[in-house]
Amino acid sequence: MRSTLFAATALLLMNVVAAKAADPIGLAETGAFLLGNAHRCGVPNARVEQAGKVIHHLIAAASFDPTEEAAAASRFTEIFTATAYPDQEGDALIPPCGIVIAQFQRLERHHQQTGLN
Repeated sequence: MRSTLFAATALLLMNVVAAKAADPIGLAETGAFLLGNAHRCGVPNARVEQAGKVIHHLIAAASFDPTEEAAAASRFTEIFTATAYPDQEGDALIPPCGIVIAQFQRLERHHQQTGLN
């Protein structure tokens, strides 16, 4: 069961870049999940913050109006906090840092290749 959860997490992380542009909430959730876990895994704050700025710009671009953007930003904060500082007693899904860091680096490479950094 645990390996199935890790496989599902890996698939979710791999899709962070492919989040639908028309879905700012989905973009916020997947981006926050990756960045929160990257923070938890020791990725330097400056790198996490830079990736967060890019994701927030993408959320703004994908949002229909300021209300939708604010809702996505709120969801981003909620998910980031939950994953960056997980409740050790809870039954939260905590992906292995090796997978998280690899996917974070993939996101950074993508942003560099597209000129978003």
